[in-house]
Amino acid sequence: MLRRMSSVPTLDKLEPLDGDDAVRAVIEVATGSRHKLKYQASLGAFELHHALPLGTAFPCNFGFVPSTRGEDGDPLDILVFADEPLLPGTVAACRLVGVIEAQQAAPSQPPRRNERLLAVAVHSHLHGGWRDLADLPPGLLEELERFFVFYNHQRGQRFTPLGRRDRARAHELLAQGLASRN
Repeated sequence: MLRRMSSVPTLDKLEPLDGDDAVRAVIEVATGSRHKLKYQASLGAFELHHALPLGTAFPCNFGFVPSTRGEDGDPLDILVFADEPLLPGTVAACRLVGVIEAQQAAPSQPPRRNERLLAVAVHSHLHGGWRDLADLPPGLLEELERFFVFYNHQRGQRFTPLGRRDRARAHELLAQGLASRN
């Protein structure tokens, strides 16, 4: 008879901090994927949420910071730069480098804040030197913003980038997300 281990937390309840300067990210979508997966705690599994149109794909690993809550009611979103695509379900230790502040709105709904934390996988060789927004390649942030505007438009929603902020602001949002988790 199989027994479920009740002492093991689900991915959304993991400890969000990993050391002094690292945060954990649970990857939902790998770089280059057209499939948007969403972790469903009630299932203990990732569920296909929707697919992107042909010719489009996620520009980097997309996931969430466990045990946090953003203004939209979901865990904080995080974009993770790593050397290779990270498989859905991977838990990666990351270093925050900044944030794209944004608001998102569904049809006939008021806009709500829905930031995208920007992070580098701690074990990345290619991006290991990135410490703040100034270290990111020119044009990368514009491409990420355009992707999320298009991605949300395809789903009938509006995504409006409000600004780009440094890692200190990313850490402030993380602290707010930790305080809002209950």
